[in-house]
Amino acid sequence: MQAIMSKQFNPSSPEKHTATRHRLRRQQIKVARPAKLYPLNPIEPSPRLGRDVLLVDLNNFATFPTLAVGILVAALRNAGHRVSLMCPLSHDVPAAVREYRETKLDDIKRRLHLTTSPVLKTVRDIARSIHYWRDEKPHPGVIEHARRELDKNPEILLLSAYLQHYNTVVALARLARERNIPVLLGGPMFNVEGTAELWRRIPGVTAVAGAEVDSNIGSMVDVLCKGGDMLQYAGITIADGRSSDTAPPMRTLDDSPLPDYTDFPWDRYPVRIIPMMTGRGCQWDKCRFCSDVVSVNGRTFRTRSVDNVLHEMQEQARRHDTTSFVFLDLKLNSYPGMIRGIASRIQQLVQGAEWIGTVHVDQRKDNGLSAADLSAAVRGGMRRVSFGLESGSQRLLDLMNKGCTVERNSQFIREAHAAGLSIRCTMFKGYPGETAEDMQQTADFLEAHAEYLDRVRFNEFSVMQGTSVYEAVVAKNGSALSLVNDDTQRAKVQYRTAQGSDRAYQRAKSQALDIVHQINRRELRISARQFDGIM
Repeated sequence: MQAIMSKQFNPSSPEKHTATRHRLRRQQIKVARPAKLYPLNPIEPSPRLGRDVLLVDLNNFATFPTLAVGILVAALRNAGHRVSLMCPLSHDVPAAVREYRETKLDDIKRRLHLTTSPVLKTVRDIARSIHYWRDEKPHPGVIEHARRELDKNPEILLLSAYLQHYNTVVALARLARERNIPVLLGGPMFNVEGTAELWRRIPGVTAVAGAEVDSNIGSMVDVLCKGGDMLQYAGITIADGRSSDTAPPMRTLDDSPLPDYTDFPWDRYPVRIIPMMTGRGCQWDKCRFCSDVVSVNGRTFRTRSVDNVLHEMQEQARRHDTTSFVFLDLKLNSYPGMIRGIASRIQQLVQGAEWIGTVHVDQRKDNGLSAADLSAAVRGGMRRVSFGLESGSQRLLDLMNKGCTVERNSQFIREAHAAGLSIRCTMFKGYPGETAEDMQQTADFLEAHAEYLDRVRFNEFSVMQGTSVYEAVVAKNGSALSLVNDDTQRAKVQYRTAQGSDRAYQRAKSQALDIVHQINRRELRISARQFDGIM
């Protein structure tokens, strides 16, 4: 509050049969009644007159509701406002699917994306520019429907945007400006000073919020509609360039409202999945490349109580007639007691609950990922796990300050597979200082573990603003990368590097890509297929 290629849901694929199986099973779902339910609006509505709010969720990167928007809707309604929610999926903008069962064409695209050949780089860059242009242009259906909604004269327009949505925000803000409707813009990277400064200049944008607004969005809307001083709130940049102090991270996460997903287009999701977060930020918080930990809600680790999370799972299962959950935490095991608490208790509250999440395979003595913990998680309904492998080279992992070891990653993969989990990992090539030997070690690691992995996302290294790698590139402090352009609109850097151009590196990379495609063209484990394309 990374652009990926979209793939529409194929009704003849295995996912269809999984979705059908889940629809039939939902008829028999048993949700135990808790001692205390969290109601839809746990805060008493304000006695003052509420505002008519149009909230546009521009996220089409998932086939489930947007968690941050669900929280906003709940908080606004708790404050007595009347909310109309507009989602792109409702207007025929296809939802993106992440890692799906690959074809040879997907393999070719990845090779072009990761090429180090000067000639092919030129072709790649042209293709990438065309993709950006196509992917980032405003969708006609979204703009037209927004026009009709704005003609109903809401008192304020709220936009929840990612950095890929700049052109769409420009179009929507123009429509609002023509009707004298104030616009409040929010998103995960608007706490980055340069990014907020650029986006606040969009004509029609009244204020940009780079803060967690769970507790004060209701009053912010009222103040903005009255033409009041928005700088009384931390983390705000207004149209004239003035800004308030940096917003501190929200500490009492149990006080955040229960997300309201009732207005999302549930009939268009292939599987009914509830998004959740048990905590914000990351316990490790030291990876030199990670932009998540500098984002609005990624700064410093904070956790909810286990009881609070379990009650939310129970209540959302009741409301939306489903037992499937995706945890969007940066690392679900930042607090080991959380993953254990969910695993040991959720089946008592939501019979048949199934869930997935991302973890960090760190070196803590107790990180919640022992063989016994993984087996318990599977018994408790965990079906799939994702983690950042990044590289098979210990030297490179240390340069990244990743906080993990190749040996521990190997142990985790084997134990998670033995426990019955579908395993997905992410990695990239091109980290500053990477050599042919590092890439060969990565290829060898993938080959040794190919039978245990279900999906591998292999990307080109990106330099994001606010990270320590970004600071090194800008300062030219020992980085092998040269700054070409500081892309403030997308909060990233375009760079040039000569590393990876030697033949030994190219051979090792080609070997790694062969193995990645062999892994990705297989079907997922049957128990996890309802989550294919989700994570």
